[in-house]
Amino acid sequence: MPFITTRDNVNLHVKDTGNGRPVLLIHGWPLTGDMWEYQTLALQEAGYRVITYDRRGFGQSSHPIGPYDYDTLAADLATIIEELDLTDLTLVGFSMGGGEVARYLSRYGSARIAGVALIASVVPGLLKSEHNPDGIEIDTFANIKSQIRKDRFHFLQEFGRTFYGVGVLHKPVSEALLNWSFILAVMASPMATLECVDSWSLTDFRPDLAAFNVPTLIIHGSGDATVPAAVSGKRAASLLPNAHYIEYEGAPHGLFATVPDRLNQDLLAFLNKTAI
Repeated sequence: MPFITTRDNVNLHVKDTGNGRPVLLIHGWPLTGDMWEYQTLALQEAGYRVITYDRRGFGQSSHPIGPYDYDTLAADLATIIEELDLTDLTLVGFSMGGGEVARYLSRYGSARIAGVALIASVVPGLLKSEHNPDGIEIDTFANIKSQIRKDRFHFLQEFGRTFYGVGVLHKPVSEALLNWSFILAVMASPMATLECVDSWSLTDFRPDLAAFNVPTLIIHGSGDATVPAAVSGKRAASLLPNAHYIEYEGAPHGLFATVPDRLNQDLLAFLNKTAI
């Protein structure tokens, strides 16, 4: 079943491989479900059923004009879970994908969910406010959108280097992996690329946190310059006192590729703990 159709007739490109307990991996902006290559292989080899999909507007899914708000994106996730009849499911959300995890739990509950993991996630919210004084100024997000409108291709190339923590002397990923990430990113529609900036930057997920009534793993890199740990990962851990928080010293945002073995081990350990 390579495509699942949503209630508003958007076709979502889905990859469903392997057998065993299901794990659904939700990708970050501006990539696709294929970003999870290292994790997919490790989970398959460990005997899990692995599901990935391209968010609407990205990759091989339909590219509608909209909407791209989190209520809609969580509804897309719910459609996939229902169509595949997934139970005893672990949801893993990276960056923007953490928002789908949070909104899914608050809107659809945890009856089908065994556990959730937030990896370098935007939850509980990035925007600077009286409730989030260390957050990011709204002008920063406006500038991102301005750069995308001016030259989306140049922006995505430069963004990728920050995303993976690549500098003059520090190169945690290869040039080939950067090129691959660029290819995944440019597959998105310009509209989705722009609209999702508003979704992941402006949404306040604090009201959703009350729905986190399943085992929760939070992983963040202390060197994340894209979604700073102090703004999101550490805050999420403080608001979810029963969650297990792991911080990777010096790791950048794209830790799924910079330290894949460590992330895989931590995910597998978490899955073992949540086994029925």
